[in-house]
Amino acid sequence: MSKPRIAVVLGSTREARFADVPGKWIADLAAKRGDLEVEVVDLRDYPLPFFDEVASSLWVPSQNEVAQKWQKKVDEFDGFIFVTGEYTRGPTAALKNALDYAYTEWNKKPAGFVGYGGVGGARAVEQLRLNAIELQMAPVRTAVHIVWADYSAIKGGQNIAEFDHLGAAANEMLDQLSWFGRALKAARDADAAGADAKAA
Repeated sequence: MSKPRIAVVLGSTREARFADVPGKWIADLAAKRGDLEVEVVDLRDYPLPFFDEVASSLWVPSQNEVAQKWQKKVDEFDGFIFVTGEYTRGPTAALKNALDYAYTEWNKKPAGFVGYGGVGGARAVEQLRLNAIELQMAPVRTAVHIVWADYSAIKGGQNIAEFDHLGAAANEMLDQLSWFGRALKAARDADAAGADAKAA
């Protein structure tokens, strides 16, 4: 079986965003393992308008060309790591909007999370777990939470790789993501093979 393809989704589009730092860090950690194929996906490259389709793409094909491009990109992957800050106890609007612009492309794939903020983005991650379940994803148990003290130190110039507790959480999350990535990819492949056999 080929390695699961994992997207590290940078969930902020702000000019002054922090997401690039943990995004590159978690992508590098994942790539070094050897059991995952990793790509950083930047929402800045997909300037989606606030959701303005007739209905979810589950029911009606999206008309917006950027939305169509986004759905094709999401469909390339076998799992996701969402990198998000926390705003008023929730994830970034840009990330929630991007989730809403696809449906079947998210289905039956694992999701991991890297949060940052006052409580390590924990409340944003909790909301994203609910969104992921509704999109038929399988959120893994362990997440990386970069609390304010760590965030401030990293912003001040300390290397994120020096925080052993973040590295431990990241490796545990990646272990879970790899397992579910392989298991769910095998199941999706079996479903596709069964559908092809019925159509033959």
